[in-house]
Amino acid sequence: MSSAKYKLRQLPEHLVNMIAAGEVIERPSAAIKELIENAIDASSRRIQVSVRDGGKTFLSVTDDGEGMNKDELPMSVERHVTSKMPGDNLTELNWLGFRGEALPSIGAVSRLRLTSRKQGSDQAWQMTVEAGAKGVLVPGALSVGTVVEVSDLFFSTPARLKFMKTVRSETTAVVDVVKQLAMVRPDITFSLSCDAKQRLHYDASQGNLIETRLLRLSHIMGKDFAENAIPITGQRDDISLSGFVGLPTLNRGNARLQFIFVNGRPVRDRLLIGALRAAYRDLLARDRYPLAALFIELAHSAVDVNVHPTKAEVRFREPGVVRGLIVGALRHALDAVGHRASTTVSHAALGAARLEPQDTFRNSATKSMNSGQTLWGSQAKHSESGTPEAPPLARAEDVSTESDSPVGFPLGAARGQVHGTYVFAQTSDGLVIVDQHAAHERLVYEQMKQSLAENGVARQVLLIPEIVEMAPERVQCLCERSTELANLGLMLEPFGEGAVLVRETPALLGQVDAIGLVHDLVEAIESLSASLPLKERLEEVCSTIACHGSIRAGRRLNIEEMNTLLRQMESTPRSGQCNHGRPTYVELKLSDIERLFGRR
Repeated sequence: MSSAKYKLRQLPEHLVNMIAAGEVIERPSAAIKELIENAIDASSRRIQVSVRDGGKTFLSVTDDGEGMNKDELPMSVERHVTSKMPGDNLTELNWLGFRGEALPSIGAVSRLRLTSRKQGSDQAWQMTVEAGAKGVLVPGALSVGTVVEVSDLFFSTPARLKFMKTVRSETTAVVDVVKQLAMVRPDITFSLSCDAKQRLHYDASQGNLIETRLLRLSHIMGKDFAENAIPITGQRDDISLSGFVGLPTLNRGNARLQFIFVNGRPVRDRLLIGALRAAYRDLLARDRYPLAALFIELAHSAVDVNVHPTKAEVRFREPGVVRGLIVGALRHALDAVGHRASTTVSHAALGAARLEPQDTFRNSATKSMNSGQTLWGSQAKHSESGTPEAPPLARAEDVSTESDSPVGFPLGAARGQVHGTYVFAQTSDGLVIVDQHAAHERLVYEQMKQSLAENGVARQVLLIPEIVEMAPERVQCLCERSTELANLGLMLEPFGEGAVLVRETPALLGQVDAIGLVHDLVEAIESLSASLPLKERLEEVCSTIACHGSIRAGRRLNIEEMNTLLRQMESTPRSGQCNHGRPTYVELKLSDIERLFGRR
């Protein structure tokens, strides 16, 4: 409806451009993203980005792409003028850009200068745009490609300028954009300078895409990721998936190092992020996030990239197929790595060991010697010459036999147990320390899942049924899922208004604290989303049951039991971490141990 005070009118072109700019260019990093995508579409092999004050006062993107001629340059700053769509079919978008909005939107809210030279042309041309007003076309100086320079972004829209963040925040956003686009194209050289200082530089690589992509990812996501990355490949119908994900024990407290690309376009799509989370669901704690760089390729007609002004979200024609592909491919790859844990676990252990400076150690040792004590304590035995001798347990030959050689076993041969919790094993080139409870918890969990998938978990009848008292609403919660719990080996029934009667428990748990198990189970069930598929809800409950059935910390194990635990870990998928995402073992190489003691 029209206002009684004002008549309907057509908005002027400059105002339309400013409105469009607010949708497409909300901050400097968005402008840089659009300009880099244009450079990639122009077949560039080298892209240079420069910013000052986080892009607020100045930003530029220089490429060596196809360039524009004298006639094309003025058209490039008109709205909805593009070279990316030879036809009118919006379902066949083979380029990163296609709307023809980036340059006119930038020009509407800044001072824009364009310099370009068409490949094969004998002259470069230049023009300016200030707050949407085009300047005169003049000859320019450029060997090939295009240079886009933007000064005083949002000077013509002061209200939007007030919403700009700090220089540091804007610079961080620019860095993130360059990194993301550099991941997609390892065959292009990218560089970024901030306030006249080089911030990023990635040289182009030639060769196998998987190898060059991992090399580029190692520069962007870090050496730790490259050392602990699992290659991902998958195909379903006409959809292909590739990329790398980190081992579960390599994780972070936020999702900053999760990157997903669809047909070369970086996206933040809830469906895809949810699928990634689902693949790691029983491998990580709820507040930890895996590292990943996934690349999805599918027919352009099977995905709509035109649902968001900045093209950050997409819509799939068959979202269920895409989600299933991601979850299936990732779980298959994670299962294939078996007991492997990330190298960062051992690095963290070595770092903790190095926290005490060597000088401090030497000083304390000297002090002990001077006071008549040895490093083995004041009660150490002395030889006839008066020299202190090591106590018997410090001699390796006392605990090692030929029958339990570590050769051929990835996790080595057990040598002992400390504090009733940690198993020490000798490998061919180092030492493995196993958290017996965390490791056995994973083994029990995987056994339960396998039994559940085959014919249900075997049950054992309690000689005397356990009565577990709890709030009536919790009793109802458990009873509503009695069938699911029966499949997991737990038989219970209501016993009055505020209690349940436990008659049978999973056989593989052996003796178990049924009361503690039921209380933990009801808490786990209450925290589960009703939207989760039944299989995922059952596996969550399995995890809680497995925790109660695993070897407890403090239980003494003999050498045979320790070696059995190690061999089961080696043959069980995902045994490098417990159900909560904590590592089950730490491996220290002999060379690292020698460095700790100054032998190297």
